[in-house]
Amino acid sequence: MQYYDPICALSTPSGSGAIALVRASGERVIEKCASLIRFSQPDKNLLKQKAGTLHLASFESDGQQLDEVMVAVFRTPHSYTGEDMVEIYCHGSVYIQQQILLALIHRGIRTAQPGEFTMRAFMNGKMDLAQAESVADLIAAESAAAHRIALNQLKGTVSDKIRQLRGRLLDFSSLIELELDFGEEDVEFADRSQLLTLAGEIRQTLRQLAGSFRQGRAMKNGIPVTIAGDPNTGKSTLLNVLLQEEKAIVSEIPGTTRDFIEDTITLDGYLFRFIDTAGLRSSEDVVEKKGIDRTWQKIRQAYVIILLADWQMPVEKIKTRFEEINSMLDNENQYLILVINKTDTADPEQLQEIKKKLQSFAPDPVFISALKETHLEELKARLKEVMHIQPPGEQEVIISSVRHYEALIQAEEAIRRVINGLQEGLPSDLVAQDLREAIHYMGEITGEITTDEILENIFAKFCIGK
Repeated sequence: MQYYDPICALSTPSGSGAIALVRASGERVIEKCASLIRFSQPDKNLLKQKAGTLHLASFESDGQQLDEVMVAVFRTPHSYTGEDMVEIYCHGSVYIQQQILLALIHRGIRTAQPGEFTMRAFMNGKMDLAQAESVADLIAAESAAAHRIALNQLKGTVSDKIRQLRGRLLDFSSLIELELDFGEEDVEFADRSQLLTLAGEIRQTLRQLAGSFRQGRAMKNGIPVTIAGDPNTGKSTLLNVLLQEEKAIVSEIPGTTRDFIEDTITLDGYLFRFIDTAGLRSSEDVVEKKGIDRTWQKIRQAYVIILLADWQMPVEKIKTRFEEINSMLDNENQYLILVINKTDTADPEQLQEIKKKLQSFAPDPVFISALKETHLEELKARLKEVMHIQPPGEQEVIISSVRHYEALIQAEEAIRRVINGLQEGLPSDLVAQDLREAIHYMGEITGEITTDEILENIFAKFCIGK
């Protein structure tokens, strides 16, 4: 693919609207667009306009006025792509959008590939690869948390951290490579004890970054919360109340919910993805059994599990179900919250007695009435508490990209081998090989090391006009 030929695309969502934006970038793009732009002043020409200026003009095709537009001119390197760019703001008629694009294509400006504008920004050094990926995340953000992660990455927080670690390794690696060049003279330029200390620090940082991936992924895509429990404990009612809409069918008949129902709400800027599931019980009904199997599957996948129980259920039954679910969870990455429902039908003394009995296995249950919508704020507070949620903007560097996570794991493994090699006194050439590998994988994150296949896979996920 050529990265200098002129390209164009619609940068606003397809369909009609008040305003649409058509963007063009590349070699001689201002010259090609100039033949389509007419100003009210006869001597005014698009080619002569200053960079970063906006102009009212007429867009003409085949000698006929198509629309009255605003035109912005950007010149290399001071543009989004680092190339000459023209942005045409037209009325949002689908017909006008199509005719402008056709006119540009007829002037030799081809249609852009998905993400090609941002790819050119990366290729021209306007941003690194991690920042380029964050553009798509920023566009797709559905919550304040996802927005903050993407914005921080766009600002370079992830890149700066990786680049700092990689730079320190490069310094030592260059000294070891120098030793290899003078191998016959038995000289040592790199202090092994300092390198061992540095490798330990870098490995710890890489592990912390990789460890943030699960939370970052959940914050980006929505924190999955599975509502589980026996039939008729009020799971569907709770989902409807949380969503403030009749999403799930509510019935006194056990087994009404036979498949999971999913929807999202935002709490303090964080997207929570609530999943109502089939009631847990033994069943001979083939369809219901499949629904129950899916319930267990959703429990394993969830970040948070709400075990909902009716206050009138025997405490031993609640304990059995609680321990059954708790035994299958990853205690470091999953959270189980016991919620006692239908408290509107109990008096305070009964609830206090039940709470005492629950202390042996669930010291801090939440008591609610989904039907009467009481104490739901306590449940929401608990959700935020177990997720260790801070206000958006106060988080440390968080990884949310699968590609970054995999590269961090590979880099951390290479650093582990460096540490082992230093401790065992392995030859410099073997240590240098592992250092190169660690540096390579860290470079993949920022794009200092990359391939066409990686680039195509990343930018294919973008919308066409970005």
